[in-house]
Amino acid sequence: EGGSGAMGGSASLIPRDLLGEYQELTFLSKQEILLAYKRFSELLPKEERENACSARVPKRQFLTLPELRANPFQHRICHVFSTSENNDDSMSFEDFLDMLSVFSDSATSDIKSHYAFRIFDFDDDGTLDRKDLEQLVNCLTGQGEESRLSSAEMEQLIQNILEESDIDKDGTINLSEFQHVVSRSPDFASSFKIVL
Repeated sequence: EGGSGAMGGSASLIPRDLLGEYQELTFLSKQEILLAYKRFSELLPKEERENACSARVPKRQFLTLPELRANPFQHRICHVFSTSENNDDSMSFEDFLDMLSVFSDSATSDIKSHYAFRIFDFDDDGTLDRKDLEQLVNCLTGQGEESRLSSAEMEQLIQNILEESDIDKDGTINLSEFQHVVSRSPDFASSFKIVL
């Protein structure tokens, strides 16, 4: 009896075949997946931890993770990665892994920029328009009075962003335009990460 009882390590809780599958489907190592599992199950009430692979963590609980608490896009991140049927932005373990995978150092910058685009597309309409850009800037500058831009500054900044990025001049930034901009900013990928 090799100590696989209730006190066994957390590794015994992810079935081995699933663990292999998670490694194939994500950019995460076995260690990272096991750590993610531990962090995820700690967000669950004790009685649900046994079945962490099939449980969902409510958004407000999920946002207590320090890595997300400090992230200005925390709500959008939950929204984009949540596969919840009833749109409550709750997170399953697989949602969490997908998120960590995209934010990991090993994810390609194509994948990062694709998800960044979705996170910045506040109204989920497939393009970044002026409204999205305004919310994006507000998230980045913080909501405090002293850090907020005046409407003239905001207007100027959005003008600049569109001039730089809106190649077809339709007043919005589409995914390929966004990826083009990102490909020219080498520090983008490294800034777009969450490490547990």
